[in-house]
Amino acid sequence: MNAAPDQADFVIALDLLEVGTKARVSHIDWDSLDTAEGNRLRHFGFDDGVAVEVLHLGPFGRDPIAIRVGRMTVAVRRAHARAVRVVPAD
Repeated sequence: MNAAPDQADFVIALDLLEVGTKARVSHIDWDSLDTAEGNRLRHFGFDDGVAVEVLHLGPFGRDPIAIRVGRMTVAVRRAHARAVRVVPAD
C-alpha cells in the first residue's frame, strides 16, 4: 500500500516557479538573507502561509521576478526569491 505524498515532497524555491504558477509560502530561510534583504521581504508581506504567484520574469537573466504577494505585486531579485520555499497550489 502506497502512502499519500506528503506536502513537504512538493516544496520548492520560489525562483523555480514558472510564470502563472500560484503557490503558498511554506517557509523562508531568513538566515540566508542579510538583515536589509529580510526586512524588505517582510515589508512586502512575505511570511509563512501567504499566497504568491509568479507574474513576470525580467528580460536579462530572468531577474527581477514580479510576484503577487497576497494582493500586492512586487519585484524581487532571484537570489532573494531563492530563500522563499513554496508549495505549488493545485
